[in-house]
Amino acid sequence: MSDIDWAALRAAANEAKLKAYIPYSNFPVGAAALVDDGRIISGCNVENASYGVGLCAECALVSSLYMTGGGKLVAFTCVDGNGNVLMPCGRCRQLLFEHSAPGMILETVSGFKTIDEVLPDAFGPRTLEEYAS
Repeated sequence: MSDIDWAALRAAANEAKLKAYIPYSNFPVGAAALVDDGRIISGCNVENASYGVGLCAECALVSSLYMTGGGKLVAFTCVDGNGNVLMPCGRCRQLLFEHSAPGMILETVSGFKTIDEVLPDAFGPRTLEEYAS
């Protein structure tokens, strides 16, 4: 964890939140992550008049991951409009788990935690790989 530049991740998340499309909630969210190849990627939330189909910042982040070469997420942070750390919702924790390196670290409202701590006993690609072997 000491080799992760958390200030750079928070700066990228804060920059991303400025691009959020939030005409309904006025609640901008920015997310940023470190990829296993050293890239920092980011995403913002994009709302929709049909509230349930809005996109969380984590969705945009994972899209950015694949648009810029793929890889696995190793560190993640998410901020609100005031720059305060946010905890990803349940759907987004699953999304992050699916695209994380084992042991990915998240900055959370209660400190730094691994993906397994914020989504214990998760089901995902690693489970399917173990089952297939």
